[in-house]
Amino acid sequence: MVINKIMVIGAGQMGGGIAQVAAQAGLTVVLNDIDATLVSNRVAFIDKTLSRNVEKGRITEDEKQEALARLIPSTDLQDADDVDFVVEAASEKMEIKAQIFRKLDEIARPGVILATNTSSLPITEIAAVTGRPESVIGMHFMNPVPVMTLVEVIRGIATSNEVYQTVEDLAKAMGKTPVEVNDYPGFISNRVLMPMINEAIYCVYEGVAETEAVDQVMKLGMNHPMGPLTLADFIGLDTCLAIMEVLYEGFADSKYRPCPLLRKMVKAGWLGKKSGQGFYTY
Repeated sequence: MVINKIMVIGAGQMGGGIAQVAAQAGLTVVLNDIDATLVSNRVAFIDKTLSRNVEKGRITEDEKQEALARLIPSTDLQDADDVDFVVEAASEKMEIKAQIFRKLDEIARPGVILATNTSSLPITEIAAVTGRPESVIGMHFMNPVPVMTLVEVIRGIATSNEVYQTVEDLAKAMGKTPVEVNDYPGFISNRVLMPMINEAIYCVYEGVAETEAVDQVMKLGMNHPMGPLTLADFIGLDTCLAIMEVLYEGFADSKYRPCPLLRKMVKAGWLGKKSGQGFYTY
């Protein structure tokens, strides 16, 4: 299957990053979101990011302009009717993703692969709302997308080998390193990462140590580039909680129980860097 034109659904940080990388890889990219302002702001942000790359000598001015020319703003999902591939990067809520995939199944041509950038939700459940479950797959990019090389490629129960191979090849064409993963809650990345972050929050909650001390131990003692609580703030505490809920519900195991402090902070609107307050003040 030849892929020349793709749609990225969601013009947030993840969707914007995917769109940038795809455009730089030579793909025509329809960047779609229901919010026109969000789309235009994201294109402007990509422009600014590419300009910095030109200044640092990573790309040329011509390469920047060519990548920007391949970006097509969109607020209508119907624009998926002539694309070769779709990757959804909308909110991490099953009802939202299911609604999008139902519509995409009606709009996209038969055989077009529908991928989701979900960080924890079951691919099989998302695929089940479509009439093409064999063509639905997980393509979980890491944040920030232009910097991080990993992509988890997650098979649903019905995902075909051909579809998997196409997505693996696409990830490589975008300069990424694909890793094959089966469909279990949290996949690999968040099944390992989120319980560590949750346990770090428990250390603060139980008075084992202050926030800064927990982060310092993990940075200096475990050689982590960023402490787990700083990382939680950057991910978003609401996102951390949502992923822990998926793990807790999916495995029915108490080791995945979200820390009460995490729940309290999310209820307070302390979501981390994006809200200005989390474990640290921004």
